[in-house]
Amino acid sequence: MTWLRITLNNSTHDPEQLSELLSATGAVSVTLEDAADQAILEPQPGETQLWSRTQVSGLYPADTDTGHVLEAIRRGIGDPTLSTTITPVEDQDWERAWMDQFQPLRFGRRLWVCPNWHTPPRPEDVNVMLDPGLAFGTGTHPTTALCLEWLDAQELGNKTVIDYGCGSGILAIAAAKLGARQVWAVDYDPQALTATTNNAAANHVSDRISVHEPDALPAVEADILLANILSGPLLELATRFARLVVPGGKLVLSGILREQATPLMEKYRAWFNMEPITKRDEWVRLSGQRTDTAC
Repeated sequence: MTWLRITLNNSTHDPEQLSELLSATGAVSVTLEDAADQAILEPQPGETQLWSRTQVSGLYPADTDTGHVLEAIRRGIGDPTLSTTITPVEDQDWERAWMDQFQPLRFGRRLWVCPNWHTPPRPEDVNVMLDPGLAFGTGTHPTTALCLEWLDAQELGNKTVIDYGCGSGILAIAAAKLGARQVWAVDYDPQALTATTNNAAANHVSDRISVHEPDALPAVEADILLANILSGPLLELATRFARLVVPGGKLVLSGILREQATPLMEKYRAWFNMEPITKRDEWVRLSGQRTDTAC
């Protein structure tokens, strides 16, 4: 079956209103895409972000009266000059096409992240089996990759680890499978907590991963704290992170753009001996060791 994609080349109208109009006129699916190559990072709790220029598209059956659809949309937003593009789309196995985007990835010497429908390329290595569809964090983003590579290089036996902003649970599960004794996975998003719980069970490490909202996290004494979130929360949480890490313990921060690294380094130097920055593309990883300085 052939479908039609109607794309609204929008720069001024509310994307959510356009999405509703596409759905109301018979679109079987609606897609919002960046129209200006603008990066959007993980949102704050309760926040929904869209690009400043958002392109909205709807997928319709091939026999759709596109003239009627476009007239209804333009009338609905009061803009008779709204620019649109109509393109045919050949039918395909959409689930298979989505699954094919995710392939096993290796981080460091022995750590792999594998979609749960794949057979691990090296079963003898450490393999994190992941469902990429549940929450943020698949290993494909540079910030996650930087953290996974750091974990692969550590000796985690008998360590207590905090994964703050756990998303899919990828870092928490990797730490557990690399030998950590106890991992505390923390996130504001209930979907992330569910994803981490499910992925931990699928990897047979539920007995070593404890999932919590931030306010419910006990006063843990962590040997390692990882936080792959955003620079703003990292600045705000600095004192709390310092209290959670034992003297001599290690800190890893990511989700940071290069230009955001300096103020974070200065902030955390109050409690940590910070190491040189590790860079990948426009992203960086910060790491340090906890001193005896009181908070």
